[in-house]
Amino acid sequence: MKKIIFGSVALVLMVAIGAGLYFKRDIDRARTIAGLFNGSEQYENFNRMADLFPVNTMTASDVPFDFPEGEVAPLPTSFTYKGETIDTETFLAETDTSAVLVIKDGRVRTERYMLTGGRDVNWLSMSVAKSFVSAAVGIAVEEGHITSIEEPITQYAPSLAGSAYDGVRIKDILQMSSGAAWNEDYNDPESDINRFGRIMALGGSFNEFAATLKPEREPGTHNHYNSTDTQVLGMLLVNATGRTMADYMEEKLWKPLGMESDAYWLIDSEGMEMAFGGLNATARDYAKLGELYRLGGNWNGTQIVPEEWVRASVTPDAPHLTPEAKAGDTFPVGYGYQWWIPASTEGEYSAIGVYNQFIYVNPARNLVIVKLSANSDYATSLDESAYREMETLEFFRTIVASIE
Repeated sequence: MKKIIFGSVALVLMVAIGAGLYFKRDIDRARTIAGLFNGSEQYENFNRMADLFPVNTMTASDVPFDFPEGEVAPLPTSFTYKGETIDTETFLAETDTSAVLVIKDGRVRTERYMLTGGRDVNWLSMSVAKSFVSAAVGIAVEEGHITSIEEPITQYAPSLAGSAYDGVRIKDILQMSSGAAWNEDYNDPESDINRFGRIMALGGSFNEFAATLKPEREPGTHNHYNSTDTQVLGMLLVNATGRTMADYMEEKLWKPLGMESDAYWLIDSEGMEMAFGGLNATARDYAKLGELYRLGGNWNGTQIVPEEWVRASVTPDAPHLTPEAKAGDTFPVGYGYQWWIPASTEGEYSAIGVYNQFIYVNPARNLVIVKLSANSDYATSLDESAYREMETLEFFRTIVASIE
């Protein structure tokens, strides 16, 4: 009798352990999403998202491009922000920085990795992914998959009929001016961005979520940051090309740029990429998009992204898109086609993601900077000190000024 009891207990334990192992990835995934924007450390998560979530892969180039090395340029020991002197090492530590890569004239001048970062480590892009999506849309327009960005998005994504995106120009969506109602408050558990995030934690469809948004403003009149705008651009790419985003981007961007590492797109339950922020790549491969745009879309003599698309992407072309229109905001920066454009005399622009991910480009100085981070204080309050994007731009400008 005891043998039967012990055998039964052992069987129950084995089943429990097996179930725990089977659901471990789902549990870890939900735990990671639940820990966002509440002060939890994330540097041990952002380097391994492909282990936690389902992904589509973009394979590295067969002929990887390796940035040549230039003279080592140490980071400035401090920089000034709002009249205060900020110690660089303290700033890097407080923002949980994993990588800083500085490339001038196409040569690596600074390359530092901290915490769980590393040259071969893929890091979660967050909204830096948006600028990659924009580049892919520009290529798809050039190839004729998309006739014109003046067309309505519903011509390519009919499932959005009846939603906030019904009849909205692709251009307005590129410029985060769709007019859709959207709440991107990371502290509000019922905000749109957090409802969107729960799809990643629990499963569901990004495309179906996009179709639930309602109109709030006249499209093309107000720049309102909305991650679903980028998600519907992902729908546009998939429907227009007949391919997954990862597949199309691998052929048109990843391999032509000589990306040295495989990269991963987080996907939903239906295999749709998380276009608004789900790219995972290395610092050097992120830098190649910045360098491509600095060079007007031309890479080693091949025009990968149309030059006019690059120019339009980083040029606010309407009053509501300019930095001046955002003068009263905590982040007074203009907007192009999924690129941020600060007030500048040197034509600066940047891809920016939450938790302080950056691809910063200063074309006047031939300089690209990548900063990958896991700032655990990010969005824990509404105060600017919980975001630190404007402070980071001043850090970059100090780097620019310090390098010959």
